[in-house]
Amino acid sequence: MRLQKVLAERGVASRRGSAEIIGAGRVAVNGAVVDEPGLRVDPAVDCIRVDGVDLPVDGEATRTIVLYKPRGYICSRSDTDGKTVYELLKDISERIVPAGRLDKDSEGLLLLSNDGGLIAHLTHPRFGQEKVYRVTVSGSLAPEIVAQLESPIDIEGYTTVPARVTVVKRGNSRTIEQPNSRTTKAGMPRREREAREERGVIEVVLREGRNRQVRRLCERSGLRVHRLVRTRVGDLSLKGLKPGQWRDIR
Repeated sequence: MRLQKVLAERGVASRRGSAEIIGAGRVAVNGAVVDEPGLRVDPAVDCIRVDGVDLPVDGEATRTIVLYKPRGYICSRSDTDGKTVYELLKDISERIVPAGRLDKDSEGLLLLSNDGGLIAHLTHPRFGQEKVYRVTVSGSLAPEIVAQLESPIDIEGYTTVPARVTVVKRGNSRTIEQPNSRTTKAGMPRREREAREERGVIEVVLREGRNRQVRRLCERSGLRVHRLVRTRVGDLSLKGLKPGQWRDIR
């Protein structure tokens, strides 16, 4: 069967759309990238992947879930680098894979599906699906820093689309008095002044999701990231979910 027809029958796109996807080099057959829509394949034997995701097995019902990924979990089936999100999904028999990843130290909304077309629509930059992150940081959030956060950044030879950044809470330096172990002549504890910085919070909106993009933007702008939570992808949110919980979506 022609590769273009296989993709169309598995719901990736129309035949014309499938041809465009193949021509763009987004399809691999048995590990090799192909660009010929008319390539003959056997879907029962050949391994066909779109944007790194296996096509659904013929006849297998599609399934998509949204998971609140906790911090400390990796988005992989291999547990060589720590706990994997699949430990939280033991009751799911379908072969679902992440539609965009979160690194081990990040948390929040993670979509997993066996619908190759849906994953391509959610993850490919040309569709412009918004991804929203709430980031707790320390460092200056002056207007020039925010402008720098919104500027494009080069990641692995690719210049990103500008981000949109909103300051939710500005961190402020404050000085407090702390007692120490020494005492005054009157027997009262001595007090020392200590400067402490309250952490700020920003919301970052991306229309693509490059490798550690939010963290790279913060690092370039001199900000230290303490917590990073993806709160929304498109119209989907974490509403009703606690870390480690998931729900099916249609």
